[in-house]
Amino acid sequence: MRACLEPPNHIVLARRLQDCLRWRNANVRPPDVLAAQRRERDKVRRKRQQRWSRPRPKAA
Repeated sequence: MRACLEPPNHIVLARRLQDCLRWRNANVRPPDVLAAQRRERDKVRRKRQQRWSRPRPKAA
């Protein structure tokens, strides 16, 4: 299994990296979509923190 992940030489490694970068550049997401996803993840994390954290002490 591991042998297929290791390229046999530097030329093959360079080609795989170039293919990966070419795919990534062709399939880039717009910055506004990335920002919306980031906001949604932050919202979920805040909810999870409120649900599972210790109860806040009440002010005296």
